Amino acid sequence: MVRLSEVGLRYGLGGGEILHDVSFAIGPGGFRWLLGPSGAGKTSLLRLLSLATRPSRGSLEVLDTDIGNVARRALPPLRRRIGMVFQDFRLLPHLTAFDNVALPLRLAGRPEGQIGADATEMLRWVGLGAKGGARPAELSGGEQQRVAIARAVVGRPSLLLADEPTGNLDESQAERLMQLLAELNRVGTTVVVATHNDAMVARHPGRALVLEHGRLVRDG
Repeated sequence: MVRLSEVGLRYGLGGGEILHDVSFAIGPGGFRWLLGPSGAGKTSLLRLLSLATRPSRGSLEVLDTDIGNVARRALPPLRRRIGMVFQDFRLLPHLTAFDNVALPLRLAGRPEGQIGADATEMLRWVGLGAKGGARPAELSGGEQQRVAIARAVVGRPSLLLADEPTGNLDESQAERLMQLLAELNRVGTTVVVATHNDAMVARHPGRALVLEHGRLVRDG
């Protein structure tokens, strides 16, 4: 599903490396916490895994594809198999919850009948079946995060990435979120969650990738 070998990442020609010699693999249906202090490189690693950028050196395989050698035109279909949950939600404020969830399906050209059924099902799954007509400003932070999750998973991604998804949530909302991510993982989605929430990690033990100063110091 995911394999990195001696990956380095730098932004711009003159910048220093953000990630250094990172190597690990995650099989289909795997789960990893992504841990480390601020500035350790967690978000940069998620950018690589989400195909938002390519490695400066080393080898990156995502979804059985060598990203260093793949043509640019082949990246959008791969990205559609990857779900991304952002800490700041990134919902479109002028769209309803339903339309925010439906957006990835519309961009993929799915039939409108299928879009309606799938978006409605996902909103029910995250407990917001009655809030489909609400815009983001009318929802609480926890509800907005659940809409963001529904949007990320509505396309049935093979790989789900979450960047500090509990950072804006209270404890009960964060626990609800983790239950949803765990359910996705149980049905076969590979999940990577970056977090500073040590209590959440303790309640949901799992293998962890630990970064320090852009280097992977633990995978276990």
